[in-house]
Amino acid sequence: MAGQEQDGAGRLNVMIVGQSGRLQYEAILFAVSLALTTPRARLFVAEPQPGPLWPRDPRITDSEVRALLEAHGATFVPFESRHFGAEYPYGNKIEALFALPEGEPFVFFDTDTLVLDDLDRIPFDFARPTASLRREDTWPKIELYGPGYTETWRALYDRFGLDFESSLDLAWPEEHWRRHLYFNAGVFFYECPHRFGRRFLDYALSIRDDAPPELVCQSLDPWLDQVALPLVIHSLGGGRDTLPPGLIDGTVTCHYRSLPLLYAREEDAVITFLEEIAAPNRIKRVLKEYEPIRRMLYQGRGHKARALFDRENLPRLEQGFRNRLKREGFWMR
Repeated sequence: MAGQEQDGAGRLNVMIVGQSGRLQYEAILFAVSLALTTPRARLFVAEPQPGPLWPRDPRITDSEVRALLEAHGATFVPFESRHFGAEYPYGNKIEALFALPEGEPFVFFDTDTLVLDDLDRIPFDFARPTASLRREDTWPKIELYGPGYTETWRALYDRFGLDFESSLDLAWPEEHWRRHLYFNAGVFFYECPHRFGRRFLDYALSIRDDAPPELVCQSLDPWLDQVALPLVIHSLGGGRDTLPPGLIDGTVTCHYRSLPLLYAREEDAVITFLEEIAAPNRIKRVLKEYEPIRRMLYQGRGHKARALFDRENLPRLEQGFRNRLKREGFWMR
């Protein structure tokens, strides 16, 4: 495998955030898929602890869920929510990084991800981070008389003393969103979680608490992590082309986001894989406690949702899938 090894045993540190509710059930699917495909991975389930930023206990308190995760190789690591918590749960992925072993390369995934093949197929260069390029034009939203893409992104690069010009993809024209470094924050990696986490936290807090004037018309909820992430990656020597295309959110991993979306838009092989790993009785008994999984996966509503779409003429954007699924009563998460 390209890049740096993890430790003496060559283990690959993988982190997800696990907490009560939907994420604990998604975490099971992730853990089962990882254990099956990548036996050398060391899975850390970072768990937020109760505190003033959480009105309810965010931990996984279901003993069967915890046992099932541990049976598939998960190690629970606690972390404190000092800056985000319930008000911005996407910030968990930032604060959780400090719970990982310092100085050891890591890969972070959102829980709503399946590992379809051995992660060793991905030639991670942990000194040159990147993230998923399976994304859409979600931020910034350009107002008629407001700053454009260039002015908005340049203000952020200037805020942190970064070279804006070197971040551009000149294959795209001026004021096209793809010209600018922008990722889906559902996966990222680096050679040290603490260094990455400190940079990520500093940038996110600066943007949240004292945004440049050019962002006055822009919403940062839920986009704050995806706004800060490309700046962090660029500042640490990474970019959009540090991995071969088609592996992350492609043939090796699938960030499905929700089960209705998975059934509606993913390849047949992904659905077959999901249903096979979720079939064993011990896994099924726990997963069916969560209504969206029970109805979509075990009661056949997923295939009914899939039948709504012409496989030869699928919507180009995620919103097209969402709108149809909601209109027909199949949207659940």
